[in-house]
Amino acid sequence: MGEFVKLAFGLGTGVQEARVPKEDLLDVLRANEVPAGLTGEAEVRRALAEPIGSPRLGEIVRPGERIAIITSDITRPMPTWTVMPALLEELYAAGVRAGDITLVFALGSHRPHTQEEMRRLAGERAWNEIACVDSDPADCVHLGVTAAGTPVDITRVVAEADRRICLGNIEYHYFAGYSGGAKAIMPGISTRQAIQCNHSMMVRPEARAGALEGNPIRMDIEEAGAICGIDFILNVVLSEHKEILRAVAGHPVQAHRAGCAFLDRLYRKELSQPADIVLVSQGGAPKDLNLYQTQKALDNARHAVKPGGVIVLIGSCREGLGERVFEEWMTTSPSPQAMIERIGRDFQLGGHKAAAIAMTLEKAEVWLVSELEESFVRSIFLTPQPDVQTALDRAFEKLGPAATVLAMPYGGSTLPKIVGS
Repeated sequence: MGEFVKLAFGLGTGVQEARVPKEDLLDVLRANEVPAGLTGEAEVRRALAEPIGSPRLGEIVRPGERIAIITSDITRPMPTWTVMPALLEELYAAGVRAGDITLVFALGSHRPHTQEEMRRLAGERAWNEIACVDSDPADCVHLGVTAAGTPVDITRVVAEADRRICLGNIEYHYFAGYSGGAKAIMPGISTRQAIQCNHSMMVRPEARAGALEGNPIRMDIEEAGAICGIDFILNVVLSEHKEILRAVAGHPVQAHRAGCAFLDRLYRKELSQPADIVLVSQGGAPKDLNLYQTQKALDNARHAVKPGGVIVLIGSCREGLGERVFEEWMTTSPSPQAMIERIGRDFQLGGHKAAAIAMTLEKAEVWLVSELEESFVRSIFLTPQPDVQTALDRAFEKLGPAATVLAMPYGGSTLPKIVGS
């Protein structure tokens, strides 16, 4: 064979490499180049000084008001520690006391944090100056119901605050369209029942990655945010290396849309054809701690693989499946088809990701390079592979030496779109 291209994929805190024949490689999906501007904390300060569709934060808050800042938990790459100093300075300059500010980690349906995890997420300054707490789905206040019937039940410390500021990173989300914006409220700090009601619309075709207009889940999220009341957002778009490339601040919908438009310039990737073999990774830790999180990369890869092809999913999954209901569905369902049939009549949060994996399995085989036991991987309808190179070699054996390959080293971020589809 001729020339090879060496590719690297994050797996946990390590790297997996593979050599792909150059003539078979369709593309390596990475971020597009964007005009250089401010990055990191300097970009956050610029965004706070130039809010979109909103006055500056210092003109919204008043001394004596209780301020809740809602941010992402440890399963998300949001660099809360980078944005908090500038945010605190803006609040303090407006006369807000540190004792009136609470940083709330939005757990959604995820596990609580350890004290050390909270400290790391908050950053030393916020940890030392203000209260930092996890959201508590067992202690919520009922604020209303959306048009779709989703109860707006919000963790008490946020519901009872005078002002609510939502943080988050904007990336593609496989049925909410994009993360960020009001998603910090719903599902971030809601009850399991509310999240379940919202997410039950995932089976609708309009609920898909990169879709905003007419997406029933995104519309429901923003209605829940409006019922709860969001005074200001500060969202960031990250590079492949988790650096802040763009920050947007201000109105919960207008600023969010500006961030989504920037994300599209960066990560939406147009392809002329699907591939026989897709090599996809979440990019390593912390995004591949469990299969529940790693599934995001798999769902994006589904848009790029030919029917009957092979997706090689690369993710550590060292914490296992990562969610109780997801685990129950994956380990007790008799077949992938049974999971899709079940989600239609019995929507369950956690089960929704199992059904999403099953929908991918209807289209292509999924081979998993992970730290999970081989027998366990087989039991959940995936094919274990020891490393990426072996998996690629076996995929060529199965599909022939002329099989085409697409690489997605940051699969949770890059969204392939086949032109004309």
